[in-house]
Amino acid sequence: MRRIKGRLHRLLITDGLLLLLLAAPLVYAATEAPAGFDNLTNGVLTQAQFDLDLATFEEVEVIDDGLGPIYNAQACRECHQNPVTGATSQITELRGARFDGFFYSDPPGGSLFNDRAINPKIQERAGGADNVLTFRASLNTLGDGFVESLPNTFFTNTQASQPSGMKGQIINVPVLESPGTTRIARFGWKNQHASLLSFSADAYLNEMGITSPLQATENTSYGASVAAYDTVPDPEDAATGTNPFGPDVEAFARFMRSTKVPPRDTALAATSDAITGASLFNSIGCNICHVTSATTAPAGTSFNGGKFIVPAALGDKIIHPYSDFMLHDVGTGDGIIQNGGSSTRNKLRTPPLWGFRTRLRFMHDGENVTRNNAILRHTNESEPIIQNYISLSTTQKNQLITFLNSL
Repeated sequence: MRRIKGRLHRLLITDGLLLLLLAAPLVYAATEAPAGFDNLTNGVLTQAQFDLDLATFEEVEVIDDGLGPIYNAQACRECHQNPVTGATSQITELRGARFDGFFYSDPPGGSLFNDRAINPKIQERAGGADNVLTFRASLNTLGDGFVESLPNTFFTNTQASQPSGMKGQIINVPVLESPGTTRIARFGWKNQHASLLSFSADAYLNEMGITSPLQATENTSYGASVAAYDTVPDPEDAATGTNPFGPDVEAFARFMRSTKVPPRDTALAATSDAITGASLFNSIGCNICHVTSATTAPAGTSFNGGKFIVPAALGDKIIHPYSDFMLHDVGTGDGIIQNGGSSTRNKLRTPPLWGFRTRLRFMHDGENVTRNNAILRHTNESEPIIQNYISLSTTQKNQLITFLNSL
């Protein structure tokens, strides 16, 4: 009987543990985000829907669609197409401001100068008072659905771990599709947006001159109305019953949310030089701002005022963007103020380094064409790191750059 009782006792304990395990919430281990330059969905959309939204992202806009009257490009892919649609490019845009050492102001109509117009009479030109002028290179959008899915804790924990004098600046920006809602910014050189719907509507207006329910007012030409040249009623990307924010704007956001992250050059990454270079990248401190890994929020998490629920394909995914997505002063600030106030005038978002091997022009203005010169251009907050880099041997510097070329 004792043996039987003992066995029953152990069985009950085992069953009790089993019951406790069954009652506990399921915890899913994070997995690597899918990567590839292959025009294939990451799983957010079916491939058929992905292909439809890709076609919308690539579609060439014309005047009858509402193009302009002032604009920079006729399709999203003009600025995001190397090596595949959605990635980066060599395209730049011109920004300007007025600053006398104390007081800052935007030019009439805002800091963006559009390079094109549907009529020469409204072509924008910088004025003599616009003494702050800078180019901004287009940014990669592949994998941005994972970036949109990063929780607040990624930013606050990263900021807390950074040394004094090198802490990134977090700003909260409006979520256009959810009035009254703000969220930690993560998109654009100045962290203008936290939402891909907001980003899409902003780009549609400012780059192609096409209005939508989220950005329903046409830009001016250096402050002058363009109404006489605007023949399509606003909003031009009009709401429908199934697309309240505009069918094109929503297609752009869906496409970006369903792209894979930029892949590594696995063959180069496996070489001894790249492996050593990765170690040097971390040991000299580059990873303080160019953070190597991040994990997205769990599937089902609600963001953007409830307008974005993290899908299973984006939730609990590990990404390697090599960015903290925060604002820093590394001595290359463009002098422009957008969402963050005067403290951000000479700060820029840490550019993600994933897909770095596909780029020839570097920094926010594209003015550096070698990796070494781009690194040496850093100063201010990043000065200690750059001194560490300068102290490396030529062989070590080449190894670090080999690592960058594998990204």
